[in-house]
Amino acid sequence: MSVEFRRRLLFIGLAAFVAGVMFAGGCLLVNDGQGDGNGAKNILLGNKTNAEQVVPGVSAGTIAEIVKNAGPAVVKINVEKINRGTRNDPFWDDPFFRYFFGSSGPQPRTESGLGSGFIISPDGYVLTNEHVISGADRVMVEMQDNEKQYEAKLIGADYDLDLALLKIEAGKDLPHLELGDSGNIQVGNWVIAIGNPYGFDHTVTVGVISAKGRPVPVEGRYYKNLLQTDAAINPGNSGGPLLDLHGEVIGINTAVAQAQGIGFAIPTSTVNDVLGELMEKGKVIRPWLGIQMQDLTPELVDYFGLASDDGVVVVGVVPQSPAASAGLRQGDVILEINEKPVKNSEQLAEEIQNAGVGQKILLRVYREHSALYVTVQVGEKPANLQ
Repeated sequence: MSVEFRRRLLFIGLAAFVAGVMFAGGCLLVNDGQGDGNGAKNILLGNKTNAEQVVPGVSAGTIAEIVKNAGPAVVKINVEKINRGTRNDPFWDDPFFRYFFGSSGPQPRTESGLGSGFIISPDGYVLTNEHVISGADRVMVEMQDNEKQYEAKLIGADYDLDLALLKIEAGKDLPHLELGDSGNIQVGNWVIAIGNPYGFDHTVTVGVISAKGRPVPVEGRYYKNLLQTDAAINPGNSGGPLLDLHGEVIGINTAVAQAQGIGFAIPTSTVNDVLGELMEKGKVIRPWLGIQMQDLTPELVDYFGLASDDGVVVVGVVPQSPAASAGLRQGDVILEINEKPVKNSEQLAEEIQNAGVGQKILLRVYREHSALYVTVQVGEKPANLQ
């Protein structure tokens, strides 16, 4: 067998092998492309072939249906504030200013703002944030259809909780949302926010509950117990509902963190506790002694010569408060309340809240190296104190 003949046989064999590989590969590709018809789609979609897989546990129409049903009960709140000016204006005392612009003083001007809210009853009660309507001279509620605005009456508000209850008279039953139980919501559950961020009507965002029980200070207001979500919440969303997948409200959107993917809402557990008071009394009744206090530190323990760091230091007493009337002083250390040891300021505040307005409490106080007992009648916190 010549060398040339052997080369031809080798070439034919290699060609046949390559053709076989190509054919086998082609069969594999054909089988991948046919089979059950999902192979190529699974590769392209990462195995997410329908809405239930894209959002686990959520059917294709769930969110759209919730938004469709809830949307008519979500309202835009337009606020007008009249800035009447002041004679303390730095230009007012300038004689040249008065000569050229008259002596009538600063002229009032109307300032506007907006937020969100939602109707909670067919007869027109509306929940929103206190900061949305704070200082307003006029509050108008605009429905989703934009056909008419209703002037709202302020029924009740609370600065500390940042809640406000409004009432509109529409002359007919209105669509409304049910308040759910935020205690049942879990971290990782899906939620839906509806509101008017930057004035864009009925904007819908979706996310999950990122955390619960967040304490957050925002612009001088201290929120003790907020839901955290990654659903987008922007200015104008404040007061709008945060919904679960049952279409029930589990929070009131209220605060925006200076970061992407972090928003907050007041849980309905907080709302349900005070809604009756807001509706009947126009405010939240808070038991109050009228003291500022702080926990004991090792340095304060040494300074006062105490045996432990149990107790709280009175760092201030509000004039004409229950504490002032009872004789409590700055520098007193409260060791016991009703014969129960005081561990810290949080516990003492809780004990006062539980005592209720009008109740008398017995405090054991350390003052000037000796102990004494002081009886204080719990009062109601004035509305003008924050």
